[in-house]
Amino acid sequence: MSDKPDRSFSERAFLRGEPSYIWRAGQERRLELIRRWGEDRMNGILLENGCGLGEYHSRIRQNARLAIGLDVEFSRLAEAGKSLTDLVCAAGESLPFPTNAFDLVLSNEVIEHVQNDRKAVQESVRVLKRKGRLILFCPNRGYPFETHGVYWKGNYHFGNKPLVNYLPNKWRNRLAPHVRAYTKGNLTALFEGLPVDFIHRTIIFGAYDNIIQKLPGVGKLLRTITRFLEKTPLRALGLSHFWVVEKQAH
Repeated sequence: MSDKPDRSFSERAFLRGEPSYIWRAGQERRLELIRRWGEDRMNGILLENGCGLGEYHSRIRQNARLAIGLDVEFSRLAEAGKSLTDLVCAAGESLPFPTNAFDLVLSNEVIEHVQNDRKAVQESVRVLKRKGRLILFCPNRGYPFETHGVYWKGNYHFGNKPLVNYLPNKWRNRLAPHVRAYTKGNLTALFEGLPVDFIHRTIIFGAYDNIIQKLPGVGKLLRTITRFLEKTPLRALGLSHFWVVEKQAH
């Protein structure tokens, strides 16, 4: 079973990416990281900025005092709203919440799609309480594949495209104008001047669920190898940045 519906890509998918449709090992691992680094904040007031269809939101809300899911795509919220409550349609660059409101903000593969990523980060920090945490996943420029596909000769071509992220910005941005990928320096610059401390910064590989589905032995071996690589400098080739950022107490 694919984690994508059997349909052509819409303009919405091109601009915003596709949310999680099913729950597998890759999603479960990220949830474990969220819970581990969220610590007791998971019992407080939470915001998922870019909740999509609500796969993560339905789980992080279980022990929360209040959990709000936000997404810019109303149609996705309408689908999520069939089983979830406390959903808000708004853009991440202009969060409709007061300052110092949330114990934890989750941004899972979202900032690469927004119009203004610096503003989105500023807003996430603004709505955090002091000592609140932002848990952030976003694409790593060092990954050998562009996972969001490319735009070529007027058409969008889905799939993992090799070496796109290694091209100079001028060429990469022509092929992938719909999505960003970040170096550590790019990502650090988004937080410049903000009252935060970096609690944890690393890069993680994917879970290779699709490969395991088709070639179980090969996929599981690949997962084992890449989990080991995460403990070495070769994690620089991983799929996503995983950062935990804490708003300063003062």
